[in-house]
Amino acid sequence: MNIQNAHQADERVRAANHIVIIQAENPDGDSLGSSLALEAIFNELGKKVTLYCAIDIPVYLHYAQGWDRVTDEFPRDADLTIIVDTSSTALMEKALVPENLARITAGPVLVMDHHATASDLAFEHIAINDSSAVATGELIFYLAKELGWPLPKDACENLAVSILADSLGLITEGTTAQSVYALAGLVERGARISDIESRRREFMKKSPEILAYKGRLLQRIEYYLDNALAVVHIPWDEIHDFSAQYNPSVLVLDEMRLVEGVRLAVAIKTYPDGKVTGKLRANPDAKIAETVAAFFGGGGHPYAAGFKIHGDTLEHVTTELISATDKALRDYDTKTNATL
Repeated sequence: MNIQNAHQADERVRAANHIVIIQAENPDGDSLGSSLALEAIFNELGKKVTLYCAIDIPVYLHYAQGWDRVTDEFPRDADLTIIVDTSSTALMEKALVPENLARITAGPVLVMDHHATASDLAFEHIAINDSSAVATGELIFYLAKELGWPLPKDACENLAVSILADSLGLITEGTTAQSVYALAGLVERGARISDIESRRREFMKKSPEILAYKGRLLQRIEYYLDNALAVVHIPWDEIHDFSAQYNPSVLVLDEMRLVEGVRLAVAIKTYPDGKVTGKLRANPDAKIAETVAAFFGGGGHPYAAGFKIHGDTLEHVTTELISATDKALRDYDTKTNATL
């Protein structure tokens, strides 16, 4: 962690009256848990806090208590902006419309993130980034300890939500001893993992309609590069019909990664305005998700990444995806074999 930037951030937070916390337009357990935890911390510091996301929080994330305080109405009087879990312009297109951008840049901006991908934000900001952290929530835990910020019970619970979500319950390759220590510290301060998991399982339940749709998605998976790449396409009509109940990508990506021979699984979504998005998940024998996403201007982690582009066709994106994955796999295998 960049301690110098951390102390600059502390100065901005303590000087602020109204803080707006922005999530990307693909909210997940890490971004939501981190936002809710910061809200609790800053409330203890006497600050007014607005939680902002340009899209509705998906139903499957409603296990994070306080999700309903996230709004899509950008505040007019915030004097500090904090962006969590991303520094990608492409993931905040709706948030960074001119009207909002004028308000954001009128005051200081902090970015709290754990992704290794370099920021492409076009405005001045203070970055607090630790790419060794398994989740932004882990970064915030150690940041709070360093700066003497309070860690009330609800903040600890939501930081635990963050860490558990991005580490898949402390089982991903990105999980470190520091991740485990952070979670232990949160439990010591009152977070109850069993309660979080119980609520998560309740909201993970699927309707018969969603289960039937999952079956159709699984049947549509296409395999390339001798099964090393698994791809599924999710068109707009399905995004529209099913996203309110469950994120279609999340329904199948884990199963795709479990297919024998698959090293990278990708869910591609297409929209009426020409937007194409990709969600990538890599297996431990091919840490290439971030590399492939970067080919399309996206980013993330070696195991989980994403991209968003405009004005392209599914056919062309798929062709480019195959080519980018092929090169990334060859480079990765060459590098790995060279170190053996």
